[in-house]
Amino acid sequence: MAGALSGMFASQPPGPPPPPGPPGGPGPAGLIPPPTGPRNPNNTLVDELEASFEACFASLVSQDYVNGTDQEEIRTGVDQCIQKFLDVARQTECFFLQKRLQLSVQKPEQVIKEDVSELRNELQRKEALIQKHLGKLRHWQQVLEDISVQHKKPAEMPQGPLAYLEQASANIPAPMKQT
Repeated sequence: MAGALSGMFASQPPGPPPPPGPPGGPGPAGLIPPPTGPRNPNNTLVDELEASFEACFASLVSQDYVNGTDQEEIRTGVDQCIQKFLDVARQTECFFLQKRLQLSVQKPEQVIKEDVSELRNELQRKEALIQKHLGKLRHWQQVLEDISVQHKKPAEMPQGPLAYLEQASANIPAPMKQT
């Protein structure tokens, strides 16, 4: 697995390049092509993503922006930082999508195993949810049954203004004697 991710930690991915897409298409295998701008060969996508995030955060808490002289200049600077972060995030996503595509071509059985595992986990989660709802359903059925039994036998229940209080107090345990 470390070999499969080694392309993220260098300026060029290992192994043969992905097959070219259709002429005039968006890039290899229909994915977004990597940017053509200058890139420091010592930086990885993760380093760039982290640096762009830190730049976004720094631009929001910068003392220059707190004392802000020109709101439009501040807005432009923040927008540029956010745009750079989004661009690097897209590049990172593209990298992982390309690796996923390579994996699905090289080891299709692995993708099927992962799909089966995800489906099993989803079934277990849904089964647990069904059991939870069945428990609630049984509880409310019992409550409704108790209510219907109480309404069928009104003669046995005490009548009068204090009947409810008498019934409720009958269910309260007697206080224990202290020794």
